[in-house]
Amino acid sequence: MAQRIADLSLERKNFENFINTLPLLSPREIYERLEDLGYRGQERGRQSVSLMAYRHIKRLKAIHADGVKRDKLPAKTNYLLMGPTGCGKTFLVELLFQKILQIPTVIIDITSFTESGYVGDDARTILTRLLFAAGGDPRIAACGVVCLDEFDKIATAKSNARFAGEGTTKDVSGLGVQRELLKMLEGSDVAVPLDFGYSSFGERIVLPTADIPFLACGAFSGFKYTAQTKGGEEEIGFRRIPKKKSPEKVAYSLEEGEVNDVETFQVYGFLPELIARFTRIIPFDPLSHDTLKEILQDNVIDRYTKEFEDEGLELRVSNNVIDYLINQAIKKQTGARGLNSLLTAYLEEAAYRAFATGGGRVRVDLRKGKVVSRVVASFRART
Repeated sequence: MAQRIADLSLERKNFENFINTLPLLSPREIYERLEDLGYRGQERGRQSVSLMAYRHIKRLKAIHADGVKRDKLPAKTNYLLMGPTGCGKTFLVELLFQKILQIPTVIIDITSFTESGYVGDDARTILTRLLFAAGGDPRIAACGVVCLDEFDKIATAKSNARFAGEGTTKDVSGLGVQRELLKMLEGSDVAVPLDFGYSSFGERIVLPTADIPFLACGAFSGFKYTAQTKGGEEEIGFRRIPKKKSPEKVAYSLEEGEVNDVETFQVYGFLPELIARFTRIIPFDPLSHDTLKEILQDNVIDRYTKEFEDEGLELRVSNNVIDYLINQAIKKQTGARGLNSLLTAYLEEAAYRAFATGGGRVRVDLRKGKVVSRVVASFRART
């Protein structure tokens, strides 16, 4: 009994220390810290999520340090980040919550989860992972953040009739998972499995989600086309006019009015009540040429330059190559994510020939529309 009291006292002390050491940075300070860590572009989204993070930390301190009752404070918020691949949605969450605020954060690929009772990851084990990220302390886990990546991939065909009854029919990876997420996002107590395998039969712990913000990220390909055509009716029989394929590109821009229309999400394949649980839906734009250039120079080339320096090599990438790589990323619609892979492909041969040879210079230039890397003044390999 005495040992149990001592353990509870230590847990309480650890939790108090966790709350007291949480950094309460202003939204502007958070925004600037993101810039310092290499985040570029998305000013609108960065401001909104920085403000959300500030409110989250201040709310935790008010509840657990100042003793303010939850019903006297604004409720916790859930954000949905929508935008094309490579525009910085998940990277923003990673930098902000894992590196700046350093609170328990899990970034989950939601496509691997299924409805409870089926083979696959039980949706409730999302919170199991958060519990592990908090070192097994449920009180600290209840202050963490969950990021649901690839959120758009759990959209399903419009078949709400099957779900109008008492849930006797299940959709393993579509609306079924959406229904599992409902109670987590609304702020209820969830019975969380302590093990990933056979979670329906293992030991559980009750974890409240009233203070856990959920951020969902997704590309939502075709969403803009859905928004533009959801109200149209096509003729049937001889008068039928075939629908044209979506002209939308992968790298698209959304307006505030388009992302705040719940009906569009319903047509796209989401439960309206799930979308309604997101306090804010933020559209992320494709990154501009100038922003991609900053990212390429500051985050990609600088890292390769350091690697080559460690090998005794001086790496120089010409401005023509930089512009060429950016144009290729824009053409392929891969955003910032594609910059690293593009440059890596062109540096491989030079790295293969020059690494561990003693030193020299590596030049990457554009010749006749092709990227060419060459090793200059390379020394003989060490013996």
